[in-house]
Amino acid sequence: MTERAIESEERERLSLKTKIGYGMGDIYGGGAFVIIGTYYLYFLTDVLRINPALAGTVIMISKIWDAITDPLMGILSDRTRTRFGRRRIYFLIGIPLIFISFLLLWYPVGFETEVQRFIYALVSYMFFATVITMVMVPYNALAPELTLDYNERINLTSFRMFFSMFSSVVCAVLPLEVVKRFPSVKTGYVTMATFFGLLFAIPFIFTFLTTRERPEFWNSTSKLNFKEDFLEPFKNRSFLMVLFMYLFGFLTMDIVMAILIYFTTYYLGKGGLTNYALGVLLITEILFIPLWAYIGRRFGKRTAFITGVLIWMFAMALSFVIGPKSTTTAIFIFSAIVGIGTGGVIVMIYSIFADIPDVDELKTGKRREGTYSGLFTFMRKLSSAVGLFLISNIIALAGYIPPREEVVNGTAKMVEQTQTPQFILALRIVFAVLPIGILTLCLIAAVKYPLTRKLHEKLKHLLELKRQKVALGDEWTEEEEKLKKLLVGR
Repeated sequence: MTERAIESEERERLSLKTKIGYGMGDIYGGGAFVIIGTYYLYFLTDVLRINPALAGTVIMISKIWDAITDPLMGILSDRTRTRFGRRRIYFLIGIPLIFISFLLLWYPVGFETEVQRFIYALVSYMFFATVITMVMVPYNALAPELTLDYNERINLTSFRMFFSMFSSVVCAVLPLEVVKRFPSVKTGYVTMATFFGLLFAIPFIFTFLTTRERPEFWNSTSKLNFKEDFLEPFKNRSFLMVLFMYLFGFLTMDIVMAILIYFTTYYLGKGGLTNYALGVLLITEILFIPLWAYIGRRFGKRTAFITGVLIWMFAMALSFVIGPKSTTTAIFIFSAIVGIGTGGVIVMIYSIFADIPDVDELKTGKRREGTYSGLFTFMRKLSSAVGLFLISNIIALAGYIPPREEVVNGTAKMVEQTQTPQFILALRIVFAVLPIGILTLCLIAAVKYPLTRKLHEKLKHLLELKRQKVALGDEWTEEEEKLKKLLVGR
């Protein structure tokens, strides 16, 4: 390593305080999506008693709103100028709104008609979606700005994923345990929402206090341009491949999460294991973070990502041998193998995303982390919506019979109904075949992703020269054109 490279690496190294503070912010992002992906469809169908297809429609309608707000929030974040910076100010604004929006999301209103309950669910979910956009788009945009070093971004992401996955474990296991503590399931959901609303909101105080932004990236802003801000990023080859990797990876995750409670309850006949199986999966993700970080540093982010996808596909194929007679140990081993694969996918995709604004700067000369974060955040929520919409409609078409509400000793109870063989068959197919098919598309995109560690080192050095307005010689001019062709495309 050259002396200049060593100096650059030292300059980009982050303090432990910054890594921890930034990582704590994803307690919200990681945990909220797990609770929603695992329990929200069930909450809508079995607690609010909304038809499954109508429940899925709630999520899909809100995505029309997200298609507008997520990219706009990214652009707004790039153009924000306050004494706290472009991104961090939204953490402060979001703290009370995170709590309120999450509580309203799980409030079991007692409206008599299904239409009224549908409207409430739609409005509350759109409010939640708006708040998470306002906070998580600037949060995602902050990571590429905290450090420009390839390996340090892996380290930063590892801290983020630790808190995200720890939150995911808590959010996978604890919500149902809280709900079960109360005689009334409705009181249980309100209590659960109050606790987790606070858990998601408070850490942003520390994220705000321990992170800093780069004033040198606050370049002059331009007027809103639809073509430049909304369409041009999709002509960036590197971004497109990462987008597909992210979308297909998390779509698979959301499908598995959404169907899991139905799979364990109605096929395995062990619904009480749902949160524990999910807990094993998520704890395994946490335990394997150091290994995936090492693989990413040693062999490159793309290689680590592909390895994770292959392990995940193997695990889903194993689900065909899981059945009602399977032991609890066998189910937990299956969950752990899935966790190993998903851990590699999650850790690496966020590390990879941090490099995309560098590619964009090569093309445009601007730092537009917010623009790409907005598009990235929208794809995350789109994958969640599509996953829930697909599952809700599949189970409706397969003949799902919802629980019947009965009053026992003066308390309303939800009594599960026996499902048809056709419904059980649909569960098995959706749980295994659909994920493997989507992960195949994810794998293809990963193979085509062009930015390697070696290319990123060249890119980082070239961008440093251009920021310092150093006259490029023939060698670097030629290198710039090669990089543009490889990373951006024609």
